[in-house]
Amino acid sequence: MIYLDNAATTRLRPEVRAAMEPFFDRDYGNPSSIHSAGRRARRALEDAREAVAGCLGGDPKEIVFTSGATESNLLAVAGVAEALRPRSDHVVVSEIEHPSVLEPVARLERQGWRVTRVPVDGEGLVDPMTVAKAVTPRTALVSVMSVNNEVGAVQPLDAIRRAAPGIVLHCDAAQAVGKIPVDTRNVDLLTFSAHKMHGPKGVGGLWIRKGTPLAPQALGGGQEFEKRAGTENVAGIAGFAAAMTLAVAGQAAESARMESLRARLKSGLERLGGTRVSGPEDRRSSHILNIAFEGVDGEAAILSLDASGVCVSSGSACASLSRQPSHVLKAMGMSPDVLRGSLRFSLSPLTTEDDIDGAVAATTAVIGRLRKISTVER
Repeated sequence: MIYLDNAATTRLRPEVRAAMEPFFDRDYGNPSSIHSAGRRARRALEDAREAVAGCLGGDPKEIVFTSGATESNLLAVAGVAEALRPRSDHVVVSEIEHPSVLEPVARLERQGWRVTRVPVDGEGLVDPMTVAKAVTPRTALVSVMSVNNEVGAVQPLDAIRRAAPGIVLHCDAAQAVGKIPVDTRNVDLLTFSAHKMHGPKGVGGLWIRKGTPLAPQALGGGQEFEKRAGTENVAGIAGFAAAMTLAVAGQAAESARMESLRARLKSGLERLGGTRVSGPEDRRSSHILNIAFEGVDGEAAILSLDASGVCVSSGSACASLSRQPSHVLKAMGMSPDVLRGSLRFSLSPLTTEDDIDGAVAATTAVIGRLRKISTVER
């Protein structure tokens, strides 16, 4: 199998698996228990918190572990809204956010909140001036992702921060950590996820700047500084810390290597002709290539490539079951042909040149076959 859907999820690194194993059958205590088994689990939990904070340049007490980016985004959006109600009743969000941001915002709207969805340009980039024009004295939150999960656009968070001074700024960085430098100085809330960086599924986190108003959404015990109740997933968190440490340490070298692989993939696919690459050429992450093929149905191409042993996608895996055209590409003003024929190839540090060459060969065969069928049908 050639796996090029790493923006959806990644393979567990052997080092990460090794970091998790002691907490399955040896140090399996509840970290809230005061006996020795619980204390060992607590120590492992806090060691992981320190490691994650070190990767982000923050304080360990600013790290809250969650079940993943979806929960972190919900905590950020709903938590700020609840904490600042009733003096605030307005949120600003980009049109190309992940559904785990857009859906909580839509629920706030149904509850009477005013929502401004700022547009993006044809490259998928937010203009900070549109954010500056959107915010009001009643704005509680601005939420703009760091790296878009479909086209790889890297948003100008420093300029967006300056455009919305004094307003809580949330950033979904699930696709950013380990791929580009992440600077917490520009934001108040930062979402991250383990399984996007060769860690385990079901664990993520939210970095919360000290003093940021945030009401907990999962209620119960006093875990995670009373911001997120529930017994912590110690094995998953230990794996998360190991994965993030490896990803951040290797970020510069791996980003350069993935850039070379992406260029090799792009060049190979563009030889097919009738292609359109979506996203910026400069302000982008190196691990995503979104490319449309003229005269081809994207879903048919995905299934045909799968039958050939190549895994790719058409966009966010979390939204794929809806079978709706990509809201990201629509917001970028793409034509119906691009919406219909786009594929997302996403790389990781484990991607090889052989993977790229195999994917190009398989895609060349699949696109050629589908185009012939399309011509016959017309």
